[in-house]
Amino acid sequence: MTMQDNARAEDGDDPHAKVSRLPGLPKPLDPIVAQLFEDTRKRGGHILNLHRTNGHAPKLSRAKRPFTYALRNECDVPRMFRELAICRTAINVDCAYELHHHHPLALQSGISEGQFAALTDWNASRDLFEPSQLAVLAYVDEMTLQKGAVSDETFAELARHFNAQEIVEITYNSTSYYASGLYMKALGILADPPERKAAPGKF
Repeated sequence: MTMQDNARAEDGDDPHAKVSRLPGLPKPLDPIVAQLFEDTRKRGGHILNLHRTNGHAPKLSRAKRPFTYALRNECDVPRMFRELAICRTAINVDCAYELHHHHPLALQSGISEGQFAALTDWNASRDLFEPSQLAVLAYVDEMTLQKGAVSDETFAELARHFNAQEIVEITYNSTSYYASGLYMKALGILADPPERKAAPGKF
């Protein structure tokens, strides 16, 4: 059985199915795509419609994979703050696909269900969040809703809680998922079945 056949057998789904505005992946799967799918499984994730869509550009997908891996596994700032930034960014860019997949990751990182629900209007529920969390949310909002125009006051409050490296990591997580949200919406990526989960990464 080939790696391409394994992709179909282990997923219980056709890797060539149409899952976005684009056509389904060509047959046979590009070897780069097949290897990326295998790597995703080894890291505990399912092959998502996002992965199938990315597969139309195998070399770019392969090039992006180490960066995505680093965001999940190689940052020093605690995962909770990264998920906070990602989820609020997904809300600001109105990307339901992104928010759906990061909901369980946010809870696993230590964000409560109440906090997650309050992210849509966190300013009205400030008592649910610690000062450091509020600093991240304010920073993300100004960055993503004001085209990067973050005030000195907002940045100073962020810097009161996080060092330079941590600020860069928070910024990379937010801006990367902002771009991903636009990508997912523009290509019309269909929602995955509830049982399909992203590779969790390090907590």
